[in-house]
Amino acid sequence: MKNLRITVNGTAYDVQVEELGEAAAQVSAPAAAAAPAPAAKPAAPAGAAGSIVVKAPMPGTVVNVVVSAGQAVKSGDDLVFIEAMKMETPVKAPQDGTVVTIDVAKGEAVDSGKVLVTLN
Repeated sequence: MKNLRITVNGTAYDVQVEELGEAAAQVSAPAAAAAPAPAAKPAAPAGAAGSIVVKAPMPGTVVNVVVSAGQAVKSGDDLVFIEAMKMETPVKAPQDGTVVTIDVAKGEAVDSGKVLVTLN
């Protein structure tokens, strides 16, 4: 699986695409192009809300959200803590910005790649 960001009319969509191989890709190219569209629609509000999308690096449970909407953060600041395999892992800001949305809550189970926070 590959994670890709596609921008359509100024709106960013995060999609996952599965590579099938050369022969399968030629035969099923139209079906593969149509499949990500439904998955992309739920991600649109988070992508449109903030230009910097911070995603879960692994599956786990959100144990703490340490930022709030409108808060200024610096690169490396903790945003969210995820517990996986009895270890808490901080998810840090990739760059300076302002928190636009918080897309998870304490106690929520998340999959790898789930949008946690968006920044501007």
